[in-house]
Amino acid sequence: MTRYIVKRILSGIFTIWVTTVAVTLLIHLVPGDPVQIMFAQSQSTTPEQIEQIRSQLGLDRPLYEQYFLYMSRVLQGDFGTTIRGNQPVLELLLVRLPNTLMLALSSLIITMIVGVTAGFFAAYKRGTWMDTTLMTGAIIGISIPSFWLGLMLMYVFSLRLGWLPVSGTDFKNLILPALTLGLANAASVSRLTRSSMLDVLAQDYMRTARAKGLAETLVLSRHALRNGLINVVNMLGLQFTYMMGGAIVVENVFAWNGIGRLAIQSIFQRDYPTIQGFILIFATVVVAVSIILDLLYAWIDPRITYH
Repeated sequence: MTRYIVKRILSGIFTIWVTTVAVTLLIHLVPGDPVQIMFAQSQSTTPEQIEQIRSQLGLDRPLYEQYFLYMSRVLQGDFGTTIRGNQPVLELLLVRLPNTLMLALSSLIITMIVGVTAGFFAAYKRGTWMDTTLMTGAIIGISIPSFWLGLMLMYVFSLRLGWLPVSGTDFKNLILPALTLGLANAASVSRLTRSSMLDVLAQDYMRTARAKGLAETLVLSRHALRNGLINVVNMLGLQFTYMMGGAIVVENVFAWNGIGRLAIQSIFQRDYPTIQGFILIFATVVVAVSIILDLLYAWIDPRITYH
């Protein structure tokens, strides 16, 4: 077990390292001078100021020096400062990160509740109108882009009914973004739950449990659902990654003050230090959660071999 944990941690560190290399290369490959692009519309910026900013960002150095300079600063907790506003990038990201995590976790809870419930009843009522209706809804849910779903929910519950606010950072403002992300991902979870449940229901031990006179509710809850959820739990890491990625779009639709919205603003403003910091923080969170969920899955299912 210890060897498996160390292996997963080292794998995560390698993934984050590859991410830092990719970020440096991408910024270097952007056509033109990034600093001149950032201040293309500014008439008051002098050539001396541009050179000073290029020097601060290390863009006047060879690529390998830029990378090692960036990594040495990051390892000391210095992610640089924003081009516009001159604020510490790390501080700016950490202030907004809890909002994004709150959105992602709330959406994940909605995904699991809706997806598992729909998949359970679809498997239990296999071949009936309920199964057909739920799986048709799942196919439609997979096909709908999250931003379109968000706009529809906003139109119905905010503009038409007036039940929920369009934007903000209070708990009430979290409902629509969380529903958008949660429902968008619940479709795939419901299909996986149904498939896993049907596999379990076809096993010999399920027929044995029924033959022994065990109540159908206990057969379904104690044996079918519990064993069927193993594959769903294994999918949690992937789902959380989808949530974090989807949050970038949804935060901008609902003006939710998270790191995804900050990232889009930074891209439009050509604020490269903030973009670098966002990608690094994003990758670190996703890798850390993935490792934790892998270990949780291994603990839930002891049949896993640690290699």
